[in-house]
Amino acid sequence: MNYENRDTYGMYKSTNGSGPGPRLMGADTLVGNDVYNKQDEDIGDIKEIMLDMSTGEVCYAVLSFGSFLGMGEKLFAVPWKALTLDTENKRFVLDVDKDRLQDAPGFNKEQWPNMADQSWSNDIHTYYGVKSQTRYE
Repeated sequence: MNYENRDTYGMYKSTNGSGPGPRLMGADTLVGNDVYNKQDEDIGDIKEIMLDMSTGEVCYAVLSFGSFLGMGEKLFAVPWKALTLDTENKRFVLDVDKDRLQDAPGFNKEQWPNMADQSWSNDIHTYYGVKSQTRYE
């Protein structure tokens, strides 16, 4: 599902470019968006967006991948900077093939990692090839 389908306030309906998107977008409209890789394969969807409350920075998108009717679902915290918005297809793109994503550090919904742990954050950013700038206290 794409952000236009969840646009309850009409912020993306403007055809003259006067709305906020795509440079500024509502977080609620992004949850549920599809994520594809550069091979045009559907690799999941955004389940949650994680914010650093001290800086206001979006840190991670939590993706769901590999579930069948919600069973066996694995979650992945992907650095926000690793995602690119594809406005033409109304989805996000992550430059990771399916095999690499299956081996990515993930977690189940009953045991979330401590995303404020700097060591964990560094490992995740390294895995996805983006620089970590956030320092948690």
